[in-house]
Amino acid sequence: MASISSLISPPGLPNPAKLSLTLQSKLFLQILQPTTNPFANLPQNLLLNSRPKKVRLFAVAEEQTSVVSSPSSEAARRLYIGNIPRTVNNDELTKIVEEHGAVEKAEVMYDKYSGRSRRFAFVTMKTVEDANAAIEKLNGTEIGRREIKVNITEKPLPQVDLSLLQDEDSQFVDSPHKVYVGNLAKTITTDTLKKFFSEKGKVLSAKVSRVPGTSKSGGFGFVTFSSEEEVEAAISAFNNSLLEGQQVRVNKA
Repeated sequence: MASISSLISPPGLPNPAKLSLTLQSKLFLQILQPTTNPFANLPQNLLLNSRPKKVRLFAVAEEQTSVVSSPSSEAARRLYIGNIPRTVNNDELTKIVEEHGAVEKAEVMYDKYSGRSRRFAFVTMKTVEDANAAIEKLNGTEIGRREIKVNITEKPLPQVDLSLLQDEDSQFVDSPHKVYVGNLAKTITTDTLKKFFSEKGKVLSAKVSRVPGTSKSGGFGFVTFSSEEEVEAAISAFNNSLLEGQQVRVNKA
């Protein structure tokens, strides 16, 4: 007599249970390992529209950059005021400057060791127009019989012809009687340095050292004299003195 299994599954045909498992396994493998690109049938306009966030972020970055470089930023409103009397404090300076524009804050610089005024200050005005008005009205005027200097602290340096700087270097007259001047402000030129030292004696020559191939100041320079006595006099008179708001170091080169 034929068995039940042989009646259900005739000879030569696979067992139904095994067939079902085989078909399920193949289907599962096809799901795990697709042979076609799942995005192939998507419309092209959907694929192209998948990048709007990157473009938007770039636009925001541009907006932020424009805000930083805006002329109304603090750098364009911040004034340097130099050669003020040691007795002038923040409140007194504010009263002087606010006669020519609205003042946001004023800060006189003091020596951290002695507590004495360093004879210069920074004043931030409310607007760029206020800053320009204060410069026009106050620069070159006197406070306590001292002629003050007023300018923008972050004013861009003018473009300089490098060939002129090379000519300037070639005109420098070297000498064994020479001083090194360190911690120079970026705005200091050779003429400024020479005039500064000429106040106390006769200067043979002067030059501001620059970063090779550029007009950017290296932050130091040299001044030459005709005798060792003049060198000693220059060190005594100018070491730790202020030039354009910075305390310069002067010693033998």
